[in-house]
Amino acid sequence: MGESRHAVVAGAGIFGVAAARELRQRGWNVTLVSPGPLPHPHASSTDRSKVIRMDYGADEELSRLAQEAMAGWESWNRECFPRPLFHRTGFLLLSRSPLEAGGFEWESLRSLARRGIPVHRLDAEALRQRFPAWNAHRYPEAVLSPTAGWAESGEVVTQLAAAAVREGVHVVDAAVQEVRSVGGRAEGVRLDGGAVVDGDAVIVATGAWTAGLVPELAPVFRPSAMPVLLFRPLDPGPFQSGRFPVWGADISRTGWYGFPVGDDGILKMGHHGPGRVGDPLRPGRVPREWEERARTFLRESLPDLADAPLAGSRVCFYCDTVDGDFWIAPHPATAGLVVAAGGSGHGFKFGPLVGTWVADAVEQGEAGVHPRFHWRPDASKAREHARYDGE
Repeated sequence: MGESRHAVVAGAGIFGVAAARELRQRGWNVTLVSPGPLPHPHASSTDRSKVIRMDYGADEELSRLAQEAMAGWESWNRECFPRPLFHRTGFLLLSRSPLEAGGFEWESLRSLARRGIPVHRLDAEALRQRFPAWNAHRYPEAVLSPTAGWAESGEVVTQLAAAAVREGVHVVDAAVQEVRSVGGRAEGVRLDGGAVVDGDAVIVATGAWTAGLVPELAPVFRPSAMPVLLFRPLDPGPFQSGRFPVWGADISRTGWYGFPVGDDGILKMGHHGPGRVGDPLRPGRVPREWEERARTFLRESLPDLADAPLAGSRVCFYCDTVDGDFWIAPHPATAGLVVAAGGSGHGFKFGPLVGTWVADAVEQGEAGVHPRFHWRPDASKAREHARYDGE
């Protein structure tokens, strides 16, 4: 692939920057277009932290892919970041009932153990001794994956974008208004203000905004608003990473997950559930009821956090697909156009693999698409096993 080929990547979240770097490394000229700053404050890749895990219940395929991605995170730590941005603090899955076949925690334990990945089953007494902040009476069993952890998501995107620039990717600070196509072929993008960026390939990686550029995806894409809450523990000691790993508290039945306290003394909690349909251009504020729901959970599960001051909150917009799988595929009716979106609340951890998936779709067309992430307008409704689907 020679230097004469030019790819335009719309969107500079984790999907976009990973795709831009991979295409550049394959010899493409690449223009990365996104309104600044990077990462964009409304993008799902923004924020202080994302979970990096291999626990996917009975979904062996995603678990294996997450294992591959984990090696990529270590490579990024060594080669791309000025300091480690992926932290192996462990991932603790707690269950409000004894583990049993079919449950997310049990199936995750079995899947990881079968592949020789370190994983530990904890009873209430072990939970009490190792992680005393938790109310062990509430959680009779738990699963600990010690090699999992979390990434400093906003800083990851910042550093990958900087690496892309060093490698020769051209960054344009603008919003994309439309994909330009002539005779059934994408020829570039038009920016707000009317300027045009030409390209032989166009990659739309605009997350929750994707259906605005590819309207035919509106029936299968859903911009879902999720609450993120930040608390400042009065005593941060019990919530530091050595005693308090990344966690999901019976997550498929509650939706609650969170992180150890950061260097700034702040602890993040989020809710991995159905969310609400909204406009990602106008994210608004987290409704007050979510703080009340969070404090109810904390009183039952992490009592020393129940009265911690709220230090902040934000609305995080997922780009949900109908079936919860990513959408990384060429457009069937517009040659040269590839959509790379549909993170569905769990895409960030696969960042080290996304660039390859996108570049293969650009260069090989449908033959290069991962079978699970193909173009599927008739996808059946489904969900990730870890995702809470109640109200």
